[in-house]
Amino acid sequence: MIFKREFKRNLKALIIWSIVIGGFTFMMLAIYPQMAAEQQSMQELLKAYPESLKKVFGMDRLDFSTLLGFYGVEVYFMLTLFGSIYAGLLASTIVAKEENEKTIEFLLSKPVARSQIIFEKLSLVVVNLFIFNMVTAIVSLVGFQLSEDSFTMSTFALLSVGAFILHLTFASLSFMLSTMMRKTRNILSISLGIVLGTYFLQVMAGLSEKAEFLRYFTPFKYVDAADIITDQALNPVYMSILLVLIFGSLAAAFFVYQRKDIAV
Repeated sequence: MIFKREFKRNLKALIIWSIVIGGFTFMMLAIYPQMAAEQQSMQELLKAYPESLKKVFGMDRLDFSTLLGFYGVEVYFMLTLFGSIYAGLLASTIVAKEENEKTIEFLLSKPVARSQIIFEKLSLVVVNLFIFNMVTAIVSLVGFQLSEDSFTMSTFALLSVGAFILHLTFASLSFMLSTMMRKTRNILSISLGIVLGTYFLQVMAGLSEKAEFLRYFTPFKYVDAADIITDQALNPVYMSILLVLIFGSLAAAFFVYQRKDIAV
């Protein structure tokens, strides 16, 4: 019951985000064949880029003239950043809005445990993020067909898995906040602050060698496209850290909500 209700309430946002990000993804990949045909001009253009800027977007390690290299530089950062914003927006209010909108009394009057409420709302978040990532992955594969260049399917799969885990990480942190706080506006601000703040740390880590240590404090670096494409693998240490964050945040969410004094 709760899952169905939440799915209907969040379906419009899922469709809009999927269409917008999927559309941008397809548009960028549609541009690639023309850019690939002018490789010499592209190489000259890249030479004019500052080294620090190349490092931020992985252009110092990725071959911009290859399909996956172009995808890693021009498309992947958009999928990870805006997908993380969507994940934060989705998860940050899904629990707290019941108290904020005074609908929690209706839920608690039903024969459902608090653990079931949390589980079904969490299931909705995971399912919606899975659908969002599947849509963008399928759109990317369709966009790849516009080019005659070949690509390694296993590497693309790793990029897709990395993006999904990153989105789950931010969603889990926001979901935890949603169980701890009551004001949805405050939760939204903090959730967006976490996403944009950690992305800024990644940019700072790339711009300055002195700030390179900051990369260890940003999940975006843990699924960096240049690392994944170069190594053709997800870093097991980074993945372990993200999984600990995910399960730790969700465990805290269940623990807090079971004991929370809910205002009706």
